[in-house]
Amino acid sequence: MASSNCDKGVIFDMDGVLVDSGWAHRQAWFDLAEAEGLEMSDEFFCKTFGMQNDTILPMLRPGISKPEMDRLSDCKEQRYRELVHSRPKAADGVLALLSDLKADGFRLAIGSSAPRANLDVFWGPLGLADYFQATVTKEQVVEGKPSPETFLKAAGMLSLAPQRCVVVEDALHGVQAARAAGMPVVAVTTTRSRAELACADRVVDSLAELSAEDFVRLLNRKP
Repeated sequence: MASSNCDKGVIFDMDGVLVDSGWAHRQAWFDLAEAEGLEMSDEFFCKTFGMQNDTILPMLRPGISKPEMDRLSDCKEQRYRELVHSRPKAADGVLALLSDLKADGFRLAIGSSAPRANLDVFWGPLGLADYFQATVTKEQVVEGKPSPETFLKAAGMLSLAPQRCVVVEDALHGVQAARAAGMPVVAVTTTRSRAELACADRVVDSLAELSAEDFVRLLNRKP
């Protein structure tokens, strides 16, 4: 039987967790690389997925200036939004899980490394605004993942202690950020293998495998 306590929350990453969008990020990076003469590979994309652009771009163009980094980041994100706009798609099991969590009294937040404009692409078409009490995006943090800042800020916006929030992530840097924040973490294998995500408290292939009760168990588990 699910808990009735209200001091519990879940913080979801967006890309690869709530929405099926990894394909669009990959294409946007490859399109930017072709246009700007950058070296891009699937290996590099997988290694850096989940990081903020201002961490990724200096790896692609060492010594890049701040104005140039802002320009390239804007170009990449604009291309991403163009690609995904025609195919806004929730990941498998998302809406059912969000409904179950909300019914059980969980407070829900999004903690994403993406800019707010990317979230807005999905916010209306997928009906996400009906479920979330807080959102933290790139513009609201100084340090991106694997820093815990994103998740700690989200917990604060939910008025919850970090240890009362479970994080759901798909990227290793996100799992590391949750660990650093002192939060239990569920990892979804949409962009990483089970072996790579083994440091999470639970690893699933789809959010369809989860219910509110699973999150209650994680929060009530003894240290």
